Amino acid sequence: MSGSCQTASPLPTTTRDRRKWTVYPRESAPASLAIVSLTLVSLLSCHGANDSVPIYVVQPINFSRRVTADGNLKARKATPLSAPTDAQGPLKIAWVANDGTLLKKDDLVVRFDPTEFETALVNGREDHDTAVNKLTKTVGESAMTRKNLGRDARQAEDELAAAKRFNFDDAEVFSRYQRIESELDQRLAGEKRTHANNVMGVREQLSRTDRDLVGIESKKADLKIRNAQQGLHALELRAPYDGILVLQRDWRGDVPRVGATVWSGSPIGEIPDLSTMKAEVFVLEADAAGIAVGQKARVALESNSSVTYGGKISQIDKLARPRIRGVPVQYFGVTLDLDRTDPIVMKPGARVRAVLEVENRTNAFSIPRQALFEKNGKKMVYVKRKDRFTPSEVTIGTSSPGRVVVTRGVAKGDALALTDPTKKEDEKEDKSGK
Repeated sequence: MSGSCQTASPLPTTTRDRRKWTVYPRESAPASLAIVSLTLVSLLSCHGANDSVPIYVVQPINFSRRVTADGNLKARKATPLSAPTDAQGPLKIAWVANDGTLLKKDDLVVRFDPTEFETALVNGREDHDTAVNKLTKTVGESAMTRKNLGRDARQAEDELAAAKRFNFDDAEVFSRYQRIESELDQRLAGEKRTHANNVMGVREQLSRTDRDLVGIESKKADLKIRNAQQGLHALELRAPYDGILVLQRDWRGDVPRVGATVWSGSPIGEIPDLSTMKAEVFVLEADAAGIAVGQKARVALESNSSVTYGGKISQIDKLARPRIRGVPVQYFGVTLDLDRTDPIVMKPGARVRAVLEVENRTNAFSIPRQALFEKNGKKMVYVKRKDRFTPSEVTIGTSSPGRVVVTRGVAKGDALALTDPTKKEDEKEDKSGK
């Protein structure tokens, strides 16, 4: 009740008053009883109506808080369909089945464009041929270098042998110049032999390194060929068993289309098991207080709102997020497990509306929100004691848009002011002062 509370007119007591009342036929008796009942309720709720402050009498009642949410149906179990993991690199969709297509086992779901893999296969084979040619060239050059260095080493060995055979070391026969020249020839021939052997070892190491590098290039080419061949063998994605195709939607709400690029292992869709369904609904962030796993819910399809299905909350998102890009309103995602599934009418993606039973209390002191006031940071109500209103601090348990549950501070039968009585007294004092 809001505003000044007025009681209904009293029943007629005199003959003149009786003439003012209309005599209803027997069929209108229920309506008359309803009017009398409303009159009695008004008298009970507004006793003290002669006062200018309307009141509410506290009575224990059943208090329930329900939150509405909307969302879509989704299968509890589903087989995901992903881009082939055998294919390395991006995949371009060349053909895709429509969302909601009824599939049979081994039916084609997605076909990918082979152009990238065909090009990679050609490049890989060319790189492999190039590596083979490089290896042949490296092996030939190494053999030629080894042959030349071996010939130089043998020539140096022959020169050293000749220098030792014709050694001019007799001082009585040969001059000092001849002896020095013969010694230098021997030393030079020995250095040539050592140098030739050392160069042969270095050239052999360089040749081995070149062959290893060419081998790496050959392996890279082989890997490119193998990846291209695997990609060409994984260009088609087929249904593993009978079912309905449900394509994966991105953050924009779009499904995979022809020309779109996906990566290896990226989700494309799923084939749900229609025997058991669940509902994924979204609750406004402002209404999400008190929602917990295990609470009951009622779910109705938008296509047939007359039939409801029971369920329980099985999962709640940890963080709120917007449902529509660019709209700052945030929601908590809530998953509901349904008590039963009707595969005939329940299809994945069907829109549903749910009512979540967040709280249900019996014998609770639920008062109108108008009876609750805040003074100096404290919650309080004004209780009528005889002809005055006394402030009483209260403790709030929970609330709904129009009601507040009080857990401490009021008792059964208390008459609470629905407007601030202190303002009425202040107005009277102002008028009397004037």
